[in-house]
Amino acid sequence: MRADRQQGQAGPGGPAEPPGQNGPAGQGGPVAHGGSGGQDASGGQGGGERRSRRFPQVTRDTARPEGGGRAAPGDAPAPARQWPMLSVLAATAAGLLLTALGHPRIGCLMIGAVLIAASVLRQVLPSVGMLAVRSRFTDMVTYGILGIAITLLALVMEPKPLLEIPFLENTVRFIVR
Repeated sequence: MRADRQQGQAGPGGPAEPPGQNGPAGQGGPVAHGGSGGQDASGGQGGGERRSRRFPQVTRDTARPEGGGRAAPGDAPAPARQWPMLSVLAATAAGLLLTALGHPRIGCLMIGAVLIAASVLRQVLPSVGMLAVRSRFTDMVTYGILGIAITLLALVMEPKPLLEIPFLENTVRFIVR
């Protein structure tokens, strides 16, 4: 079937589009690709048709996840490649379990500490698997701010807060009023 599509014949997904066009016929005509002049879509020397710089409307392949295979070599099993993400998920699940079992402060403190640890892992390790979602700086800031916020909320949690913030009670009364 793939050879049929490459030659411009209809496949199971409908008629194939001619090279250099995206969408319905007549829309998104040929656009310069930026390569060497005179090359067509197949890479050879040819007349007038060039690759479009637009994304195709129909995706025929999937890209590998950005973090996939970074924490260990490709021949290692999946859990070994993703140990940073799996450890963060396991510790977060343990914190949620503690919270559900009636220890909300300890569970929330654990979740906050795990997010702070995820921020540190993202900074220290060169490859963290799927724990890498965005750029290194953005991941570190996001994990760190969420971890600090959850930790602070766990420390000021009623009853008997472990951290007293003087203006917090007045602020809450003013907002809730």
